[in-house]
Amino acid sequence: MSRADVNETGGARGRRHGARGPRHGARGFTMVEVLVSLIVLSIGLLGIGKLVLFSARANDSAYLRSQATALAYEILDNMRGNLPTAKVQGYDIALGTVPNQPASCLATVCSSTQVANYDVYTWKQRLQSLPGGRGSVVTSVTTPVTATITVQWDDEAAQSTFSGTPIGVQYESIVLETVLQ
Repeated sequence: MSRADVNETGGARGRRHGARGPRHGARGFTMVEVLVSLIVLSIGLLGIGKLVLFSARANDSAYLRSQATALAYEILDNMRGNLPTAKVQGYDIALGTVPNQPASCLATVCSSTQVANYDVYTWKQRLQSLPGGRGSVVTSVTTPVTATITVQWDDEAAQSTFSGTPIGVQYESIVLETVLQ
């Protein structure tokens, strides 16, 4: 035995760290640790994915609502531009009714009734840009004359995301009511 192998008390000094060296317990991550971290990471990513889907559907629903509002105001503006005909129910149309294409009056001057028919026809065509889009116009016969404009669309995609289950056709609607003056 050399002098370095003998401690101060005279006994032989043994190895402190065992036969494998000082880093036996610090070799890296175990497979269990890696699997647990992957599970935690995947649950977090699934939550983020659900949040993105939820916000995208909410954004789509809000976009459709703003489009429906713009379409309701569009027919109202047309009615105010042709007020005498609007006050005598010239723009009235039921919710499920599809008007016939009006005759063209490009070569001649259109009457106010022809303008109303053209406005309603083009409005109904534009409502088809909404999923399941449909609309109605009802004017009162009492004074003051009020116009009630309803625009409906199918918002099933967003509503099924919010409820968590498929719910079938889910009509949302915008109702605009104003006095025609």
